[in-house]
Amino acid sequence: MPTIQLRQLQYQYREVGKGAPTVVMLHGFTGSSENWLPIAQHLNTRVILPDLMGHGQTQSPRDAVRYAMQHASQDIAALIEAISPHTPVVLVGYSMGGRLALHIALTYPKLVRHLILESTSPGLATAAEREARVKSDEALAAQIERDGIESFVSYWQALPLFASQRRLPESARQAVHAQRLRNNPIGLTNSLRGMGTGAQPSLWDRLGELAMPVTLLAGELDTKFVHINQEMAACIPQAELLVIADAGHTIHLEQPEVYLRLLKRMLD
Repeated sequence: MPTIQLRQLQYQYREVGKGAPTVVMLHGFTGSSENWLPIAQHLNTRVILPDLMGHGQTQSPRDAVRYAMQHASQDIAALIEAISPHTPVVLVGYSMGGRLALHIALTYPKLVRHLILESTSPGLATAAEREARVKSDEALAAQIERDGIESFVSYWQALPLFASQRRLPESARQAVHAQRLRNNPIGLTNSLRGMGTGAQPSLWDRLGELAMPVTLLAGELDTKFVHINQEMAACIPQAELLVIADAGHTIHLEQPEVYLRLLKRMLD
């Protein structure tokens, strides 16, 4: 995997395929660039898959402040400028990676020609909600430190949010489990503390600033995010909301053929 230094931090990324436009895909919490390979390998274009800070083979700083959304956004913006100078990219983000992608699109709009957000929120609207989520994320971070990554990954995969993944073949579930265990526990704890939904600023009031086309993807079984994305679509000038049948939170894993077909349509 290629390595690139972004603001004094070593990032690892994968590059798949050739052609235009360049697509940059950002994975979710506990994930890595590996999660996107079954999709990226079948796209007839150039795809860049970074391991986000604290995940995969990218460095895991010990200072949680370094993980703040503003810093993570600067890192990926620098990556885009390095791998696609003068040409905006199609930016795809899932869950945590979607929150990051949204922040990038609002902060560096000239870098993004089309924004695709899967199971994403713009953060929490009120200070009380954010405070409660910060406490919840701190408890999860402390759980990793106390019980270790194996215990945490088992807990994380059993959350109701991922219940629909239990229908996947055992081999697919084992592959996801193994990939999550390869993460650095320091990276996961600091990601929760610095980049969690409670720690990030709310972007609800800024959605109207998005001038590029925005595609919102939500799984029909993930009713919480269907509702969130319906509200988001009403705020974004050029929004298309697609609710994917028979899918939960992780659409690209649960309905990969549908997901791939949709991406190809958008790229064409």
